[in-house]
Amino acid sequence: MGLGGCIILIAAGAILTFATDWDMQGVNLDLVGVIFMIVGLIGVATFSSIARRRRVVVPPATPVVDDPTHPRTRDGYSDGYGV
Repeated sequence: MGLGGCIILIAAGAILTFATDWDMQGVNLDLVGVIFMIVGLIGVATFSSIARRRRVVVPPATPVVDDPTHPRTRDGYSDGYGV
């Protein structure tokens, strides 16, 4: 179940809990809505922890060496080609 499914569970639970006044014999719809919201929140927490682990940044294997003696800009004339 992805993030969208979890959000749908939270929304459906909130609708069942707060926006309906239906009475069914043997089923407490308020409790079902609360259970949906709790399951949706657990799913969001699980999904976010798994997604955070996938975004690990690996440092480069070779070190970056900055050579201050080497000029960074080339104008086309200073290296002998424009003479």
